[in-house]
Amino acid sequence: MREYTPETITDAVIEQMSTTADPRMKEIMESAVKHLHAFARDVKLTPAEWLQGIEFMTKVGHMCNPARQEFILLSDTLGLSALVNIMHDKTKLEAATGASLLGPFFRENAPRFEPGGQIAKQVNGGEIALFGRVTNVDGAPLANAQLVVWQTAADGRYDIQKEVQTMDCRGTFHTDGDGAYLIRTVRPLGYYIPLDGPVGGMVQAQKRHGMRPAHIHFLIGAPGYRELVTALYIAGDPHLEDDVVFGASGDLVAEIREGDANSPIKGVPSIHFDFSLSRETEADKRGSRVGADPERVAAGNGTAKAPYGDPPAAPAARRSFLGGLLRGR
Repeated sequence: MREYTPETITDAVIEQMSTTADPRMKEIMESAVKHLHAFARDVKLTPAEWLQGIEFMTKVGHMCNPARQEFILLSDTLGLSALVNIMHDKTKLEAATGASLLGPFFRENAPRFEPGGQIAKQVNGGEIALFGRVTNVDGAPLANAQLVVWQTAADGRYDIQKEVQTMDCRGTFHTDGDGAYLIRTVRPLGYYIPLDGPVGGMVQAQKRHGMRPAHIHFLIGAPGYRELVTALYIAGDPHLEDDVVFGASGDLVAEIREGDANSPIKGVPSIHFDFSLSRETEADKRGSRVGADPERVAAGNGTAKAPYGDPPAAPAARRSFLGGLLRGR
């Protein structure tokens, strides 16, 4: 009879899984087992602690539905989403505009607007204009490139966090013959990630603020070019350096300027930003988004609607199973 020890159990599991037919699945699972076992040995994980971890993961699963993806939130707050996104961005063929997180609030079928259309139903005196060009890496314009844009409304919430869920502060635009785009919107606000679930409890147990800096999401595509998932982060936001999901980067920080002489809309504060796209590879055709509309994740087809839910006005002191573990209770 085979005897297992903390040192031999890992090899035994890998040996038993060696018949896995899919080579990529085999590679991933072998590595996952090695790292999980090494983690357990490293921290000398106890049965009670492992059960608390299982309870925490169970609660994360229970929070997921077609409108909320708590596992994406967990991945985001652990920096795993950012890591996968950064590694994937390094695979692009050319040095084009950097990627950022798709985030949990992306929705398919955003309404289409003509150039200069206002995507916000209410601006409350905070209107801004976004303008620039979409080009290839050599600066040649990409005509009829598609830009899907989404962001928080003037009250700091996404449309799908509201009781009446109508599309707001999101839209689909296309560039003109010179690759130029023009969008009217509202100043985005920074916000708390949802803190009412198990992931929020974990973040609070770690004494993290739970804030994201103000930003505007873009999903940009053109035939023959790699789809770009990115975001513009507003200069001066106090959480650019400590974004709770590690999504902000210096090359994507944009300044809202008053009276930019180049702005097509005079008298409205504006952001001028030019995007460049890398040529598409065969691998890119199989999909390049790190994230999806959560409704599709819930449907099981691996592609994603979202909200995480209403963000609280301020962090509430809530416990989770992992929160209790981290507090040593």
